Amino acid sequence: MKKPKVFIDGESGTVGLKIRSRLEGRQDIELLVIAPELCENAEERKKFLNAADFVFLCLPDEVAIGAVAMTINPDTRIIDASTAHRTNPDWDYGFPELSSEQYEKIRVSKRVANPGCYASGFIALVQPLIKAGIIPKDYPVSCFGISGYSGAGKAFIDEYENADRSPELSSGRLYALSQMHKHQPEMQKICELTRTPMFNPIIDDYFSGMIVNVPLCGLPLKEGNLAEKIKTIYKNHYNNNKNSRIKLMDSDGINFLAANTLADSDNMELYVFGDGERILLSARYDNLGKGASGAAVQCFDIMAGVS
Repeated sequence: MKKPKVFIDGESGTVGLKIRSRLEGRQDIELLVIAPELCENAEERKKFLNAADFVFLCLPDEVAIGAVAMTINPDTRIIDASTAHRTNPDWDYGFPELSSEQYEKIRVSKRVANPGCYASGFIALVQPLIKAGIIPKDYPVSCFGISGYSGAGKAFIDEYENADRSPELSSGRLYALSQMHKHQPEMQKICELTRTPMFNPIIDDYFSGMIVNVPLCGLPLKEGNLAEKIKTIYKNHYNNNKNSRIKLMDSDGINFLAANTLADSDNMELYVFGDGERILLSARYDNLGKGASGAAVQCFDIMAGVS
């Protein structure tokens, strides 16, 4: 059987390097590698883009859009890790755990948009509850999260790892204060919310790993214990799905949840804390794993028929 040819456009970036590390030892693919001195040469990139069966785009948004335009081979299948196509209706959203239908869309897709890191946790927590009618589509959803500095890209990594860095980098820093974070459009669209969610992310002084939290306050109890009902929904949606990398965990007795525990993992853990009308939903995972490179390779495996 012919091995699929795989090209990573932008492999020198943080996400690209992590994708390559997941692929380079595999015997079931042929990894196409462009010479470092030609990685910004448009004509050379175009050759590789059109010679590949699968392409990972690990590029700034505008460059990713240009790479898609340069890909004229109708058989080349693209997984884009940028923000550029996540709300584009012509692209399939790369979150197979959404549903069996979404898994099938990804399996046959020519164009897959990889989810954003914060959006992955938010959607994992919120979308099943919207679908089940627990959260109304017009509910004013809020979200806060914390991530290691690797999610901010090379420039920020260099800043954090500089011996002469600012003392402010030694504490968590709240950002996206204008409520214009690039992940909010996909959060709203994929969860079918009628309002843009309030989103407060924090970048902190450790390399990778993240927790995304969604507090639920004042939702009607309807019938029974709402927290237990939510746990049942997550178990049915994720734990009983053999293709899922997302699992509901036991939250009993947990008083602290460290954000870096799943660094270097491609899995995601969900937790449900509290009961009554004050419930906290938490998703823990690696911003470079299930939040980026691991999710992209997961989509590739589905598209290539490996999983």
